[in-house]
Amino acid sequence: MTRIAPLADAEITDPELRDLIRRGEALGVPDALFGRILARAPAQAKPLMKALLTSHAEGSVDHALKEVIRILLARFAGDDYFSALRSKRATAAGLSEERIEAGTQNYEDSALFDEAEKSALRYADQMYLDPHKVDGAMYADLKKHWSEAQIMELGAFIAFHYGMQLWMRSLGAKPLP
Repeated sequence: MTRIAPLADAEITDPELRDLIRRGEALGVPDALFGRILARAPAQAKPLMKALLTSHAEGSVDHALKEVIRILLARFAGDDYFSALRSKRATAAGLSEERIEAGTQNYEDSALFDEAEKSALRYADQMYLDPHKVDGAMYADLKKHWSEAQIMELGAFIAFHYGMQLWMRSLGAKPLP
């Protein structure tokens, strides 16, 4: 399964942590596996789960766009776990696999994304692929479409999720059936 075994539900006794794991399951990202692995260290698991859920499901940047960015980063990281998960909320709002594929392959030429979304996707891919390109010119372009608070939301989201994806890959995690 994974290099560090997840706890069984019955072994997770902290009610706040159990609730956070259930919130992740309800959203679809992460599934229960992520929280059950983290549950081995409840003091770290709770703030990490809160940050993950907050960064992904809250804020003023569209959740579906963040879902495309999350999958783009997971694919860059070679993370089969997060690459395969889908946000139930984003799917219910109309996010399609076609849009995900366009956003993780050739979004610059895709009519499925407007200029603001393309700038956010560019920000994500360059933070991973070539952080030296995330310079004054890129921030000036981002400011044409996004408030500074939204740029901070995107940046924190990108940094946090990419790190989680690398970690889950290192654990050999695969989505639960």
